[in-house]
Amino acid sequence: MERAAPRRVPLPLLLLGGLALLAARVAADTLMEACCADGHRMATQHRDCSLPYASESKECRMVREQCCHSQLEELHCATGINLANEQDSCATPHSDNTSLEATFVKRCCHCCLLGRAAQAQGQSCEYTLMVGYQCGLVYRACCVKGQETADFAPGDIGDIQEAAKISEIEEEQEDPYLNDRCRGGGPCKQQCRDTGEEVVCSCFVGYQLLPDGVSCEDINECVMGNHNCRLGESCVNTVGSFRCQRDSSCGTGYELTEDNDCKDIDECQSGIHNCLPDFICQNTLGSFRCRPQLQCKNGFIQDALGNCIDINECLSISAPCPVGQTCINTEGSYTCQKNVPNCGRGYHLNEEGTRCVDVDECAAPSEPCGPGHLCVNSPGSFRCECKAGYYFDGISRTCVDINECRRYPGRLCGHKCENTPGSYFCSCTVGFRLSADGRSCEDVNECSSSPCSQECANVYGSYQCYCRRGYQLSDVDGVTCEDIDECALPTGGHICSYRCINIPGSFQCSCPSSGYRLAPNGRNCQDIDECVTGIHNCSINETCFNIQGGFRCLAFECPKNYRRSADTRCERLPCHENQECPKLPLRITYYHLSFPTNIQVPAVIFRMGPSNAVPGDSMQLAITGGNEEGFFTTRKVSHHSGVVALTKPVPEPRDLLLTVKMDLYRHGTVSSFVAKLFIFVSAEL
Repeated sequence: MERAAPRRVPLPLLLLGGLALLAARVAADTLMEACCADGHRMATQHRDCSLPYASESKECRMVREQCCHSQLEELHCATGINLANEQDSCATPHSDNTSLEATFVKRCCHCCLLGRAAQAQGQSCEYTLMVGYQCGLVYRACCVKGQETADFAPGDIGDIQEAAKISEIEEEQEDPYLNDRCRGGGPCKQQCRDTGEEVVCSCFVGYQLLPDGVSCEDINECVMGNHNCRLGESCVNTVGSFRCQRDSSCGTGYELTEDNDCKDIDECQSGIHNCLPDFICQNTLGSFRCRPQLQCKNGFIQDALGNCIDINECLSISAPCPVGQTCINTEGSYTCQKNVPNCGRGYHLNEEGTRCVDVDECAAPSEPCGPGHLCVNSPGSFRCECKAGYYFDGISRTCVDINECRRYPGRLCGHKCENTPGSYFCSCTVGFRLSADGRSCEDVNECSSSPCSQECANVYGSYQCYCRRGYQLSDVDGVTCEDIDECALPTGGHICSYRCINIPGSFQCSCPSSGYRLAPNGRNCQDIDECVTGIHNCSINETCFNIQGGFRCLAFECPKNYRRSADTRCERLPCHENQECPKLPLRITYYHLSFPTNIQVPAVIFRMGPSNAVPGDSMQLAITGGNEEGFFTTRKVSHHSGVVALTKPVPEPRDLLLTVKMDLYRHGTVSSFVAKLFIFVSAEL
């Protein structure tokens, strides 16, 4: 049986298939595939596999890193092969040879140069395990490609058929590599090995092969007892591995290490202590302490804040002074002072200093009781005989004035009581005067002196000024009446609908000079309907249309192929053999609308639809002209009805002509109708 010639795999496909082998093998399950895809993304977008990982799974981190490296090698390997083919050297000018990218480029370049050297020396293109599987693929690809592109000199090969046979033998030798059943992962979920006779599947560490011989499942090391967790730690199973979790926390002052050990936190080194600037932090197991930098001198003690406080030796030392002497504390020390006789109040030592004698407090020139009062001496003391309106104070031992206003509150005076030495007097508040009895107060009528500019009303103890309507009291003096500018009040804009004119004591409203008149209430402006009153200037062929503050003279003519069927309607004439005629609208109707510039938007201004609806009708509504500034829009409200709405306000008065077209679909035919909307936007008052 004749054997088919083996298919040659292009060099880039051969390289990509080999370089993606590691990434395909790690796709064990959905989680591992996601981790590997994340590694490919990091390699493609960031060109860096050292970015921090957010996942806590050790297996996912390993799979992500391997897939990232595989993807980087796949991205940069083609650059290395091109470098070897172009310049026969792996030197890359102006590049960092220590980067991961340069490592992959250089590795593939070296493997390709080895393959090309083997081809040039006539050696076999079969690589050895010495250079590794990935490098061997690049080695053999560059060697085989060199044989395909080599130039055959005349006389090198005598027989073309013999050369064909040699080429066929080489192609047959490529089959074991090109038809590798483990390429791309083969049927295995994790690891694959082609022995030549069969495909053998195996699993990563932490997994076990299922009975189907291709799938892998996670080994629960915690249940099988294949963990090395210590006493006080609980085993927690993870995908492909396990971790040990400490049962209890380390407590304050300690932190948990990666080995589940409790390590003392050096608060002094980490700077989380609270020692003051005058203290030195000293670390202890589980805590720290603060040692003061300043050392106190003798006679002082240091407090918790590091301050030096004097020691009171008279209290801290038992009997520091001999008998007959008194201890007196000093800063940093103390002194002893000899005791002297202590005389009581009202006595003093005699000239010899041996005994106490009475003091005559009443002796001249002293006046202990105060001027005008009588002093009587007694042994060790004295007494005072005070005048009327005074009393003797036993603490100060003087005659003190009696405050009658405080002693008898509200009983002596009608309004205010003021104390005087030995007596008191009464006074009244503003607006009152003292009565003849010297105690009561009576009201003063301030209005008798006409203090107000307009109206005055006397009140008890004061007066109140009032203003006539249209005036208000001055904030400066409270008696002058000033005109109220009703037009300038916060509500002045609402007093008159158009313009407010202030007059003394009142106001007047006015309207625009034309198109309006003042309403009977004297505040609002009413539009004058020039069309009804007949004060317009429209010709006999024009129609008068009243708008806010004015009028418009309207006239229209039907276009070609139309006849006038009503005052504002044009009907299409019969088409006969005119081919363009059926495309024209059946009816053109003219409408006149008016609204002010301050109309609230969105607002529906026009509704359009067939006069009689038939089941199965449908229509389309569109603005075909006059909406260049985008003030209007159309909206379909049912199968046979639509509206035209104002979507943004018109900023100033103007006249607009809006053309609206309605296409009516009925019984398979389309009929068009046009509405010409003359829109008059008037100024707001």
